[in-house]
Amino acid sequence: MNFPTIHTNFWDAVIAIPVIIIITQIIKILFRVQSKYVPLTALILGLLISVFISHRHHFIAGLFMGWFYGYAAIGNYASLKTAILSYRNKHRN
Repeated sequence: MNFPTIHTNFWDAVIAIPVIIIITQIIKILFRVQSKYVPLTALILGLLISVFISHRHHFIAGLFMGWFYGYAAIGNYASLKTAILSYRNKHRN
């Protein structure tokens, strides 16, 4: 079994992850998604974007990269939220 060659490109690093974060936040606001389901929403969006847009010619590569898209979006959002809360708490005292 040959594994597909997967290249990380500009799309992966600069566009897909922020798009997933933004769409996840819009979905969270519009549909009042509970916070425990927000990471799942980001993961599903990552898989959908990867399978149907980024890697539409290779399903396995789309699934593989979709997990990275989703989890990268989750991690970036969590890191940004933690940094903002820390900054606010530090400057509040």
